[in-house]
Amino acid sequence: MIARIALALVVVATGPPSQAHHSFAAEFDASKLIVLHGVVTKVAWMNPHVYIWVDVSDSAGTVTNWAVESAAPNYLVRLGWTKQTLKAGDTVTIWAYAAKDRTKLAKTDVVTLPDGRYVTTGHAEDEASSGQPRNKVD
Repeated sequence: MIARIALALVVVATGPPSQAHHSFAAEFDASKLIVLHGVVTKVAWMNPHVYIWVDVSDSAGTVTNWAVESAAPNYLVRLGWTKQTLKAGDTVTIWAYAAKDRTKLAKTDVVTLPDGRYVTTGHAEDEASSGQPRNKVD
């Protein structure tokens, strides 16, 4: 019996790491809507979320690369996104909610594409998005 328990503990401890899904409220601050304007450096269509990396310049000209988490790939497809919607080199404006831990991580709300169109990234709790930022942008 003890050998089985020990074996089970070894299997669990050495198994592949799992990616836990998190709630919006656990990681992002709904009161901190930010605007990121910059150049897309990478887009990754992977589960559980599509990620967009953007180089953003501050007023002093310092460039910071932000990781911006979006919705699940299949959800974005249902909203009309394709893998061609955003590409590296595109200049975009992203309304997003900052991470609580103050890293350069945010959760998308609305993206303004290079042609000026607004595209929502949707929220599971709000599928009827207007395509405009939900909160006043400072």
